[in-house]
Amino acid sequence: MRRCTRGTTPSPAKCSSASPRTRWTGAGPLGLTPLPLEGSRERFLPERAFRGRPNSKFQYALLAAAAIHGGTEPALLDEVAWWQADDFWQYALFAAVAYIRAAASRVGVPVGQACQDLAQRSGPPAP
Repeated sequence: MRRCTRGTTPSPAKCSSASPRTRWTGAGPLGLTPLPLEGSRERFLPERAFRGRPNSKFQYALLAAAAIHGGTEPALLDEVAWWQADDFWQYALFAAVAYIRAAASRVGVPVGQACQDLAQRSGPPAP
């Protein structure tokens, strides 16, 4: 695994916005209990129903964001090549929404407030 270097390709930038902005919740290896992948779509993105391949794409986008949060750069180009569609950006957006909702839930604030808090945090700008 390589160390994460955002901005080297467009694909890592698309899923990285789901990761650094949720660090304020304490999620991750040094913070709270990790967010379980199982059931995350049902809890944090209930208005979307993914089955089969779309569910795998959503799970991959969630895992890619977590990998970037952990400091690695997933092999996005190798993975999304079999998708046969240029829709990774949609699943990255769904993953970002799910992570923001999960973060808001963890700290007990409304999603709108979580978005405002995240926007005001210092750090590198979102890609």
